Amino acid sequence: MSDDDVPFPDPVTIPIEDALDLHPFLPGEIPEVVASYLEAAVKAGFHEVRLIHGRGIGVQRQRVRDTLARSSLVERFDDAPAERGGWGATIAWLKR
Repeated sequence: MSDDDVPFPDPVTIPIEDALDLHPFLPGEIPEVVASYLEAAVKAGFHEVRLIHGRGIGVQRQRVRDTLARSSLVERFDDAPAERGGWGATIAWLKR
């Protein structure tokens, strides 16, 4: 069997850090990516993470915030300070 015969390649493992840049993902993938990232961040012991969604017109920002609002892992969230992305990023504080 060649690589061309495999319907889905193995998933790529991304190291969990305290920030996730969402620019590489398609808009429809954002909720699932954010939810998976939050689970991994909690397992890695992070208490604060930064989700970089960009400034644009706010569509990605709203997708991120809707996902954060529904998550039982998130204590609260807000815009990042100016030096960490301002309204182009959201800081989420995770429950301990």
